[in-house]
Amino acid sequence: MGLKEYHKKRDFEKTNEPKGDEKTRGGNIYVIQKHQARRLHYDLRLEMDGVLKSWAVPKTPPAEKGVKRLAVQVEDHPIDYAGFEGTIPEGHYGAGTVEIWDKGQYILKERAQNKLVFEIMGKKLKGNYCLLRFKGEKNWLFFKKK
Repeated sequence: MGLKEYHKKRDFEKTNEPKGDEKTRGGNIYVIQKHQARRLHYDLRLEMDGVLKSWAVPKTPPAEKGVKRLAVQVEDHPIDYAGFEGTIPEGHYGAGTVEIWDKGQYILKERAQNKLVFEIMGKKLKGNYCLLRFKGEKNWLFFKKK
């Protein structure tokens, strides 16, 4: 995807969200941001291809095996968004409070067009997780593997 869609949705004169000045660290950043927007949700972000691949998860991310969550893929975010916390002003895309809920590193174990398997080494989430694409382009299933 790249950052074109990310930039199109934001007015950086009025929001303190990162523009994307930081380039890839070559690491494996993992972060989940709790986002109190119109509806509370959690944004799962994984560093891949020089950006943070991103999914909106409507419910608390799964810490236990057997719990499955919808994860809707959204636009890629810049690497420096991994450290972003703050308030996006009313009237702007994603208006509301963003705070880091969990962060750490991850190890990518499998990557296919419709499947990602990775090990999360966060503070709250730890273990092997999977994202499986279903029902069109953007909907994925997010769960902890058995």
